[in-house]
Order: sequence, then structure tokens, then C-alpha cells
Amino acid sequence: MTHRVVIVGGGAGGLELATALGRKLGKSGRARITLVDSQLTHLWKPLLHEVAAGSLNASENELNYVAQGKWNHFEFQIGRLYGIDRAARTIRLAATLDAEGQELVPARALSYDTLVIAVGSATNDFGTPGAAEHCYFLDSPVQAQRFHQQLLSHYLRAHASPSQQAIDVVIVGAGATGVELAAELHNAAQELAAYGLDSIRPQDMHITLVEAGPRVLPALPERIGQPVHAQLEKIGVRVRTGARVEAVTGAGLQISGGELLPAALKVWAAGIRAPDFLAAMDGLETNRIHQLIVRPTLQTTVDDNIFALGDCAACPMGDGSKDMVPPRAQAAHQQASMLVRSIRARLAGKPLPQYRYRDYGSLVSLSHHTAVGNLMGRLMGSVKVEGWLARMFYISLYRMHQVALYGFVRTGTLILSDRIGRATQPRLKLH
Repeated sequence: MTHRVVIVGGGAGGLELATALGRKLGKSGRARITLVDSQLTHLWKPLLHEVAAGSLNASENELNYVAQGKWNHFEFQIGRLYGIDRAARTIRLAATLDAEGQELVPARALSYDTLVIAVGSATNDFGTPGAAEHCYFLDSPVQAQRFHQQLLSHYLRAHASPSQQAIDVVIVGAGATGVELAAELHNAAQELAAYGLDSIRPQDMHITLVEAGPRVLPALPERIGQPVHAQLEKIGVRVRTGARVEAVTGAGLQISGGELLPAALKVWAAGIRAPDFLAAMDGLETNRIHQLIVRPTLQTTVDDNIFALGDCAACPMGDGSKDMVPPRAQAAHQQASMLVRSIRARLAGKPLPQYRYRDYGSLVSLSHHTAVGNLMGRLMGSVKVEGWLARMFYISLYRMHQVALYGFVRTGTLILSDRIGRATQPRLKLH
């Protein structure tokens, strides 16, 4: 019987894996590849802050899973994972409902020989009182678009009624997402004024970035964080470090020391956790943030037939330390590439390769102002890059993701299409 590979989660790692396996095993009939996701389309998650600010149109950058499956010899099934029967080697998918609550696709079970869980992560509000009720999160295109609509609403309201002359935005978390969103919002304020929505002047969008730790970009070297901090303050972003959020209300954020930071728009971009349902997956071992604990082969600790990759997996670095692989897109890409080899080895009855994380550096974009980061390699070590060169490297990360999904020719066509579109579309999404 044809080997059945089921991949749950169509994020960067899961989709790249399904595409590569479809090309290498699905096309020849050596395996049946099925990708499962609760949505019909994919958008690269590092772009969500641009969608929120309006500098990127999500609908023009989405990939359709059904079409991708047809082009790359895998099957797509819409559904949300809610259970696993390891003895029967089946997963259970919840019913899919439409916007009116009517059932589109019934609940059902899918059989597998190899199961790969790649369901990503969500923002972790750490149980902070009021955060879930009053903050926007940027875990999906829908959430990012919801924030953008609220931002536009404030501007349109001010344009019609000049009594509103300022807007306070507070972003919790000075990691890459928070920093990049702050810079994009500053750029959005300038663009909105340029298009005539100038009742709120660019300097009247008050952006505050709040970080509980001692500095911005805590996951990156301090020599990267310091110039980013300086650049943010230069463009008018207020940076508050050493400020832990104790509660969130409709009026603003209560931080340590009793101070209230007023905010009309509040974004939580601090911390991650894997989806809660992973803690109840038929005995699979998880950690305190619900990540599946995996071995260096990316197999779960209690079942050799189940693998996990990306943000939802707690994977050892592979360098002998006790550290876990950081939740970065480059890690998901590396793990997906290794799992292509792993599954081919399983079919051939050969030993599986073991994953070792390779850090190629990190880049942070400050919208059109600049970019900064470090690049790492075996020959050059760690090299700091900034300005135009860093911006080009940053853009290339998304292009590499597109190449993995579309190939070089189609990616080149997309780049050309993007350039042509700039001449006929506004620089900011205004609806």
C-alpha cells in the first residue's frame, strides 16, 4: 500500500515540506502526501506586521493550498486537528463551518503512516489580566487585517471630525515583531497624511514600545539592539524597557510601578506558545508552553511515526547544550528540508538523519528607514550588516521562501509583477 504522509499545518515549514515531498514522492506515486490546514490560504508569517500597518496587501501575497497541491502533487484537506488515535494511526479533524455557522465540511478522520505536526505558535499573553479582551494579536492575516481596519477607522473618524487630533498606540514586546510593527506604523502615519488623511499629523500618532526586559531585541546581540533602539527613538517611537505589563484595560496598559500608558490601539507581540490542544494529543509529551518534545530526529518522544517541526516543537539544538531551537523561520525551513530526507529514508528502511540548528543570523527591518542585523557563516563568523545591504538581505528571505514554493521562474515573475504593481497602486492599503 502507498505510504501515507499527513502534514498538519500549512505554515512556512509545513507548506515547504508538503511541496518538496509532493515533487519528490507524490509525483512518482511513492507516497501519498496530504496537507491539512484550517484555512484555504497561506501568508508568510513574518509579513503580518506589514499587513497590520497596511504596507502589504494580504490578498495579493496569499498562496492557495488547493492550487499549490495541484501544481506540486499533494492533496489538501481543510480542517482543524483536535485529536489523534496513535494505535489506529488516524487524526481527527473538526467540522469546518462557514461565516453563518453552517457546516461546510463534516468532522472526519484521516489515516497516516507518517504524521508531521507543524501547527506553529500563537502569541503568549502570559495570562495578563485584560490582554485577551483589549489587545490585538498578529498571529494570522485575519487578526492583522482587523488591526489595520481599526487604524483606518481612527483616521477616517478624525478626518470627518477634527476633534480627534491624536492617536496613541502601545505595542507590548520589543522583539522583532514589535520593533518592525512600530517602524511600519510610523511609515503608515506619514503615508496616510500624504494621501490627505492629515487630521492626525504623523507626529500625532504616538507609538510606544513596551519591553519587560532591559533592552530591545533581547534575542539578538546587544550590538544589534542598541542601534535599533536609537533609530526607533530618532523616528519618534517611545521605547520603554524594564516595564512589565500588569494589566490591560480599555483605557490603556498598567505597567509595573502603577503607571497607566493610555492607548486607543493596543498590540500584544510578546512571547509565544504552541496551540493548547497539543497538550491533549493521545499522550504525546509536551512542555509548559505546549510544544511537542522531540528527539534530534524530530520524532516525538513516545511515537516514532509522529514528527513535529517549527515553533510547535521543542527540539534540542544538537550542539550538546540544553538549549532548545529558537522559534525562527530559518529553523522551520531547515527542519522541513531535513524531513524530506528523513521520510525518504523511512521509505527505504534507512536510519534517520539528526537535526542540528545552524544560525545564519537575524535581520530586522525598520520599514523604509533601514534594516539591521547579523549574518553568520563558517568562514566569516558573525558580521553586522545595516542600511541598504541589510534591507536587501531582509527582502531576500521572503524571496527564498517563494523559491522553495514556486521555483525560480515563477518567483521571478512574481518579483516583476510586484514592481509593475507599484506604479498603479497606492503605497499603503487604504481600505
